[in-house]
Amino acid sequence: MITVTLDALDLSALLCSRVCHDVISPVGAIVNGLEVLEDENDAGMRDFAIDLIRKSARQASARLQFARIAFGAAGSVGATIDLADAEGVARGLFGDEKTKLTWSAPRALFPKNKVKLLLNLVIIAVTAIPRGGVIDVAVTGEAEAPVFVLTCKGSHARIPAHVEALMAGTPESGTVDAHGVQPYYAGLVARAAGMQVGFAIDGDTVTIRAEPAAV
Repeated sequence: MITVTLDALDLSALLCSRVCHDVISPVGAIVNGLEVLEDENDAGMRDFAIDLIRKSARQASARLQFARIAFGAAGSVGATIDLADAEGVARGLFGDEKTKLTWSAPRALFPKNKVKLLLNLVIIAVTAIPRGGVIDVAVTGEAEAPVFVLTCKGSHARIPAHVEALMAGTPESGTVDAHGVQPYYAGLVARAAGMQVGFAIDGDTVTIRAEPAAV
């Protein structure tokens, strides 16, 4: 397999495309709601528009806060991140969604790249149960050598297509696009954090496990 290496400009451009894709939908809904408020006199429709704007603004904010930690700097080089903050932005992603999140982790500061990896694995976990279900996140071990186990249970559970190759940096296509950049980036972060990630499936349950890479 050929290892794909993106230069800094291509990687940043693809990540920007990914973040924009995530927020376009709720921002577009806000615009639609505002247009209804401008043109509609019916009280019921105006209430509907206000509710749409409120929910969409909350969703856009949650996605941006998540992206700030999962993809952004979120602090200076070498900084640590509180796992409680990671939990907060992760829970914000789900809101009224069909997928529920349970979270078991110490209230502690962990190295930034390890927290970024954990949040990127949450994104991958969501795609493992496309029809919804429950994602259980468990963090054990010390901050410098943690173990992350994400258990994803739901109908039609599957290991997301191409995710393992993308995380290894060896996509079958030999290229990385905006759709595949997130797992590719997760693989980069895992290697930077000295972690290895494995996937397993048993019936309607997919398990994602990240642990310190073997020396």
